[in-house]
Amino acid sequence: MSTVAESSQHTGQRPIDRYFAGYSSDHQNHGNQLIHVICVPAIAWSVIALLWCIPSPGTWFRPGLWAGLAMFAAWMFYYRASRKLGLGMLVMFVLSSWLTYWLYAVLGPTGLLYLGIGVFVVAWIGQFIGHSKLFEGKRPSFFTDLRYLLIGPVWVLAKLYRKLGWSY
Repeated sequence: MSTVAESSQHTGQRPIDRYFAGYSSDHQNHGNQLIHVICVPAIAWSVIALLWCIPSPGTWFRPGLWAGLAMFAAWMFYYRASRKLGLGMLVMFVLSSWLTYWLYAVLGPTGLLYLGIGVFVVAWIGQFIGHSKLFEGKRPSFFTDLRYLLIGPVWVLAKLYRKLGWSY
């Protein structure tokens, strides 16, 4: 089985376009797309919040170190796939960091942890409802390739770009 990057060499498409084509084929139902537009960013934020709560004693950036490292790694993937989408995801990561920093200060580590878990669970329930026979009736894309877990957030951002008339 060839990877998305290998198959893009034969078609002339960028890997991000191939990822979007594969992801979009599993997200044709309008209701499922709407659920994804809400739940995918919620899941992405909740992962950031959960990583934010992992202690990192003895470092200069105690809360948020692991979240920062994960966001940086994801950002490199996005920027490499599309500079314009990568910059958009950088903005999203900065906004998510500010929100998480503020919530950490207000709620404390335990409150942020519980909020992150709650959002994560509710948003994943939404995702699976979107893929149920009620809406899409197809398995989530990440069951075929785990990289689609990274594609979901940038796919939602690309939808916004297209709506605004921006290229990526």
